[in-house]
Amino acid sequence: MTQVIAPDWAPMTAEEREQFDRDGYLVIRSVLDSTEIEMARDAILRFREKAVGTGTLHQLSAVTACPELAFLVDHPRAFRYIWSLLGWNIHVYHSHVDVHPRIHEKKPDWWHWHQDGGRQNRELETDPRPRMSVKLAYWLSDVSETGRGNFTILPGSHKTNWLPGPPKRDVPWPAPVGATQITANAGDLVVFDRRLWHARSDNYSPITRVGAFFGYSYRWVAGRDETAGLNLDALTPVQRQLLGHCGDGSGDHAWGHYPETTPLYGELKRNGALDGSIPALIP
Repeated sequence: MTQVIAPDWAPMTAEEREQFDRDGYLVIRSVLDSTEIEMARDAILRFREKAVGTGTLHQLSAVTACPELAFLVDHPRAFRYIWSLLGWNIHVYHSHVDVHPRIHEKKPDWWHWHQDGGRQNRELETDPRPRMSVKLAYWLSDVSETGRGNFTILPGSHKTNWLPGPPKRDVPWPAPVGATQITANAGDLVVFDRRLWHARSDNYSPITRVGAFFGYSYRWVAGRDETAGLNLDALTPVQRQLLGHCGDGSGDHAWGHYPETTPLYGELKRNGALDGSIPALIP
């Protein structure tokens, strides 16, 4: 499935970049319109019904599971933040769709706080560790009040390698000082640095929490998503790149040595979006 609306190749603003660098995240309102919200939510709920009935869903490889979501990987109102921060030699290395219905009884204590990236947070040795990836979180249900399974963050924590926590995840432990539940309407977007310490809160509300999440990294970082079986004919060249099927390669090995074989580079160049002052966007 191709994009719903025409691309907008305007980069993120200097003010947005400054805020992102300071806080580790941005909340962008009304990124999706009502038709897009309904289309994405219905696709996820149909998949959930087949997979788990009415239960909780955490499904990796979002577009492979729900091909109707392909338009989200390069949605122009959202994707501009990704290429502005990471440049053109990128792909979706990790994605998932989530459905969390109401919890009727308190769940056992569990320390959900983490940074994305898994072993990156053990094996990269700098302090702070490098950004490596940026994630888009599309909200497809109303989480405009707390207590609805809200995305919970510690603002500014993306440059902190270690967060004090319990000796084991099942030991009761208070939330970090400054923890904030993000409130958002359906169609809103959160853009966040993978290093930002975050957690999912429990949903005790009657509203089923639905979201789609896409993590972007450099093409030379191995992808976690399974993309075999995608209908490539239904995708644009940029979408194919983002989902791991990039051009003819020409000996590039995802290193970006041959920009002309990388569709996103071509689109940014044609639209005058390459910028020599930003390392990832140097022509």
